Amino acid sequence: MLFSTSCFTTINGVFSEQSPMDISTKRMEKLTHLHFYFHDTLDGTNPTAIRIAGPSKSSFGTTMMADDPLTEGPEASSKLVGRAQSIYALASQHDIGLLVVMNFAFLKGMYNGSALSILGHNPILDRVREMPIVGGSGVFRYARGYALAKTVQFNQKTGNAVVEYNVSVLHF
Repeated sequence: MLFSTSCFTTINGVFSEQSPMDISTKRMEKLTHLHFYFHDTLDGTNPTAIRIAGPSKSSFGTTMMADDPLTEGPEASSKLVGRAQSIYALASQHDIGLLVVMNFAFLKGMYNGSALSILGHNPILDRVREMPIVGGSGVFRYARGYALAKTVQFNQKTGNAVVEYNVSVLHF
């Protein structure tokens, strides 16, 4: 049974209620461009990414947990602007492609306390990779957009990487 009032639509009166959205003209949608560097460190005494699961006989299925610094410049000593908190896994049997679930949690300036969420495929051997922004919090509520990732430094022996991110995001 479906019935409607002027403010709410209810399905069987239990599961959900819907109300019309009144979007104020004062809350205009904004386009924000962000540029920062991601530092993924797998070795040393203080790694920022660790293996949490995976088979012993192949790399397929290897899963990592990370809490990587985001900086203004490519140097590790550059100003910290946030953290990339993520789970990523080698999800392709045919190439080196990652399934990425990641939050960019910002720590400085007007974005302090806000975050952007990424969920997508990262073909790490491609020169530039595009991943979708699927949401956000704080100043990035209702966020949608994309992140372009480009590896600027990679150490094959250690697996450590520095990745440049250019992010374009629409939000209110």
